[in-house]
Amino acid sequence: MDAATVTSRGVADVIASGGVTSVFQPIVDLETGDTVAFEALARGPEGPLHSPAALFAAARGEGLLAELDGACRGAAFRGAVAHGLVDPLLVFVNVEPEVLDTAPAEDLLAIAGSAPGRLQVVVEITERALASRPAELLRTAERIRELGWAIALDDVGAETASLAFMALLRPEVVKLDLALVQGRPSSAAAEVMNAVNAYAERSGALLLAEGIETPDHLTQARALGAVLGQGWLFGHPTASPDPAHRRTAAGLVLPRAAAPSSRTLPGSPFAALPAGTPLRRSPKRLLVEVSKQLEREARRIGETCVVASTLQHRDHFTLATRQRYRDLVERTGFVCTLGEGIEAEPLPGLRGAELAGDDPVRGEWDVVVLSPHFSAALLARDLGDVGPDHDRLFEYALTYDRDVVTRAAHELLLRVAPRSTPRAVSGTVADVRPAPVPPDLADVVGAASVSDELLRRALAASTNGLTIADMTAPDQPLVYANEAFGALAGFPLDTLMGRNCRFLQGPDTDPVAVTRIREAVAEGRVVHETLLNVRGPERVPWWNEVHLSPVHDSAGRLVQYIGVQTDVTARVEAEQALLQESDRARDYLTRLEELAYTDALTGIANRRHVESVVEADLLRARENGHALALLFMDLDGFKHVNDALGHAAGDELLIEVARRLADRLRVTDTLARLGGDEFLVALTDLDPDQALAEARATAARLAAVVAEPFRIRRTEVTVTASIGICTYPHDAGDFSALLHQADLRMYELKPNRV
Repeated sequence: MDAATVTSRGVADVIASGGVTSVFQPIVDLETGDTVAFEALARGPEGPLHSPAALFAAARGEGLLAELDGACRGAAFRGAVAHGLVDPLLVFVNVEPEVLDTAPAEDLLAIAGSAPGRLQVVVEITERALASRPAELLRTAERIRELGWAIALDDVGAETASLAFMALLRPEVVKLDLALVQGRPSSAAAEVMNAVNAYAERSGALLLAEGIETPDHLTQARALGAVLGQGWLFGHPTASPDPAHRRTAAGLVLPRAAAPSSRTLPGSPFAALPAGTPLRRSPKRLLVEVSKQLEREARRIGETCVVASTLQHRDHFTLATRQRYRDLVERTGFVCTLGEGIEAEPLPGLRGAELAGDDPVRGEWDVVVLSPHFSAALLARDLGDVGPDHDRLFEYALTYDRDVVTRAAHELLLRVAPRSTPRAVSGTVADVRPAPVPPDLADVVGAASVSDELLRRALAASTNGLTIADMTAPDQPLVYANEAFGALAGFPLDTLMGRNCRFLQGPDTDPVAVTRIREAVAEGRVVHETLLNVRGPERVPWWNEVHLSPVHDSAGRLVQYIGVQTDVTARVEAEQALLQESDRARDYLTRLEELAYTDALTGIANRRHVESVVEADLLRARENGHALALLFMDLDGFKHVNDALGHAAGDELLIEVARRLADRLRVTDTLARLGGDEFLVALTDLDPDQALAEARATAARLAAVVAEPFRIRRTEVTVTASIGICTYPHDAGDFSALLHQADLRMYELKPNRV
């Protein structure tokens, strides 16, 4: 019997004999220090299958992943009851994401239903599971809550897509990835912090920080907003939780998620609109343009965004639409589109589904954009008229209500077809032998006809750093490295064998990127990252573009990782320099735009700016039936100040006048300096019946504040203001005509007019 057969039978025997056990790590209230929950972590029997990574890798290779996952749940439940980890304590249990890729969701619910009734369970789910089979998992989440259990979204921050799915999964607990707690503050960490705190504030969800090992980590966790924590600072995972934890345990009150729907079929996004929502009618031509605008918003937001749409029929999925959606897939976290004749994956990465003949969504045109800080939905219903396609009428609403947008997205994701095949794990078959170069290395690189000696010479001559790590040995040591890698690392080759590659990491290595690598290795996936590493005893920084590929044996067991490292320092530094130049150019353009639209002396709008603003305000006023007023102001007595105190004093007076005027206006009003001592005020969103009265009252307030004495260069000076008023639509319909009328009326009010 070969080693592969022994390993595969070993995995089956471990599952069948109950060899899977659980260890438990405490979860504490960071405010009180009380233990409020435990996380169950799977372990195999002592030996090569003891670690969860080895156990799950072997089960994955043999196709026993779902069976192993079920055994882990059972071990967690039995262990929790045996150690008294029951109400009021919570027990956190993990769900292997690939179970939802390869087994019906009903299997997971059967596992959940077998749990003892006194257990208070929180099921941990990653965003990868939701992205794979959103419809099944959303229904599963509802039924988990029907059992009285809760859901935790795991590894938040490791992948930005987890931020996109928070509102849809509605987790009661959000688990912050350890890279956020242990890493240095960064823009990525700030993005996660903003998103999770916004969700927690809206929903009442609790933030739990993982990986708290030191007091500094604890301080960082609290700063991120975490109220719960776990890590070695509070206790290592143990098969026998300390009874003292149970005696001091305090009940943890989780938020109650919205009641799940009892219907068996998903509803309609249009039906998600609240009763009484104002509806408009429009030809499809306008809806297409609104759809494109929402897509642009989604691309701007990026990877934290979910986009869901319905296009009625695949004929509407034109070449132009395909290109836009290809761009969305590349830039956002998750994209799906539904319609008659739409395939399960119309484009690589774009999720889809064929709609049933009686599905009400067939008659809708919906575009939903949901992210942590932005939500919008175009929800339209076809009125069924005939004629050219772009002229057909729809009844629609454009809403930014987060609850409505979330419900609409939920309705669409409930229809998305699951991935037809599980994600492939790259890698080829190879034996493992503790030698610098395995004898079958030719098979690994797909060149079986090449001699091992020639292959060794080719690897040694490569200018890229090449390594092989033994995944079956503790700490995954290097068993091969070529001379180029030694040069990159800055150490002799003989000192590198048997070491883990983490020695390349320095204090500025991105912990989030390192976490992504660790997760990919744990799952046996190909991974590509660019890291800031250090070289030699001097710890000289250099940028390393690293590619890691897994190698499996004939039983599917992960046995090696092959690494290719390239020094890309010159490229990265050039890119950084280019970004700096780009930022500098952007600052220059911003400043030029400010100069073009801002009065250089007072800092308020100039004539060019106020004209464009008022023209836009007039368009909105026509659409909404509102009024608008212009107040043309000229200072009386300003020339005397200029002549008596000089032009510099006159400039100071104009600056002070602008400041006083700005302080007395609404944020929606516009103040501009037209030139000299002339100012213009635009009042918007006025009631047509009250516009003139409100404009006169504002003019009186402004005239009064201008008439108050000014202190200019130790001299008290006084000026007054003449203000001409005109209104839209009563006096004129465009900016030029309104300005002319206001100017004439101001001139009529000037004292001593000749």
